[in-house]
Amino acid sequence: MTTLHHEHPTHPHTHGADCGHQAVRHGDHVDYAHDGHLHREHSGHWDECEPGGHTTHDGHAHAHGSDCGHETVRHGDHVDYLHDGHRHAEHDGHYDDH
Repeated sequence: MTTLHHEHPTHPHTHGADCGHQAVRHGDHVDYAHDGHLHREHSGHWDECEPGGHTTHDGHAHAHGSDCGHETVRHGDHVDYLHDGHRHAEHDGHYDDH
């Protein structure tokens, strides 16, 4: 999975522990959920942290839903489920890594 480097140039505040936005561990960094997308700090600015391409999560043994026990984060027009250090989104009968 490749993460696109798309700078978010008009980010008026700094995210952190008390910024009021949901923090999401994502690989080697932390994303912050903000207005339906995720931002991460990168080299003194904020980037959109969105996956490139379509990456199916093979071997996903259970279905996510309101009672699955995993934290959720709003992501565009859907909800991602957080577990095992990544985000999953339901897509066409399977789950994608986000």
